[in-house]
This record gives sequence, structure tokens and C-alpha cells, in this order.
Amino acid sequence: MTSKRSLAAKLGVVTGFENPQAALEQYPTPPELAAHVVHLADLHDDVDGRTVLDLGTGTGMLALAAALRGPARVIGVELDRAALTTATENDRRVAASAPVHWIQADATRLPLAIPDPVTVVMNPPFGAQDGNRNADRGFLLTASRVADVSYSVHNAGSREFVEAFAADEGGEVTHAFAADFAIDAQFDHHTEASREIDAEVYRIEWR
Repeated sequence: MTSKRSLAAKLGVVTGFENPQAALEQYPTPPELAAHVVHLADLHDDVDGRTVLDLGTGTGMLALAAALRGPARVIGVELDRAALTTATENDRRVAASAPVHWIQADATRLPLAIPDPVTVVMNPPFGAQDGNRNADRGFLLTASRVADVSYSVHNAGSREFVEAFAADEGGEVTHAFAADFAIDAQFDHHTEASREIDAEVYRIEWR
């Protein structure tokens, strides 16, 4: 197993959104955060030999991190065709040995059945935009239906919601940890060149 630092370095070639959409909360997952999430998943034997599903993959950061850790296959699901085009280009840059499949679809209405066992990794919308409140709920619901285990990134202060949602859907939060999420200015409402927001990552086992 390569180190978390080495994994983050390999993900440095992954590019972000060319024309990010604020309504979709298209913020690229930092390579350090992606490496941290996937490294944790690997330590729990949730990657090697499994199908890894990245819901709302964007330009592929989490999917490609997983692809570098020996899964049977990786599937990245993304609604935005332009983002998927970039993800495909990033796939070539990373050159992971595991097969990666890119699917254009709504992650909250998954159009495929996936062989077990399935690990979901995702950085869903936080619901910070007007009219997008609780946007991460639909992603968690999809995970509850297809995954044995999921790893998801949420806004700080989400623990009560995530634990209650998981319990309602027959799941259990087994691990939770704080994480820094660096965001570069990319929308008109951004007033700083870059800032870090507090995020939280949850591992959920689904029954």
C-alpha cells in the first residue's frame, strides 16, 4: 500500500472544473482530502478487490484515488457531461491499473445495478446554495440502497443529521473525523482568493 502522502502526490495531476456551476456546488475535492478518505477506506479493507462507486464524481478525484488502491473496478457517476469529459482526461493522466467506468446520470436516481460488495465514496453537495438545502440527503439515500459501506464528506456540524439518517435507513456511523476543505475562488460571490472550510467525513456501514 502506498502512503497517504504518495497517493495525494499522484492525484496532483487531476484537474478541476473548467466552468463550474454554482447551482451544482461544483467544488473540486482537494487531493489531500481525497487521499485521506481513500486511505482510511483502504485501511478498513473497503477498497481492495471491491467495486467502488463515486457518486457525483465531478472531475474524478475520489474515483481516481480509489482506482490507485487495487479495487476490482471503479464507477464514477456525474450529471454534468463537461465534468465527465475532464474526468476521462484525468483518468489518462493518473493511469491507474484498475478499470474506471464513467457514467452520465443523476447520482440520486442511479440507473444501474452494481455487483456486490460495493463501497461508495462521495463528496456530495453540502446544500449551501439557495434552493439546494439538504442536497446531500439524496446521495446518502442512494448509498443506503447500493452500498455495504460508504465514505462521505459533509459540512461541519452534520453529525446529528448523518447519524439520524443512517439509523433511519438501517445503517450505522462507525467513524467520523474532521477535515479541512480548501476552496479556491471560482464564483462571483467568492471574496477571497482561497479559504478553508471545516468539513466532516463519515464512514457508514449499511445493512
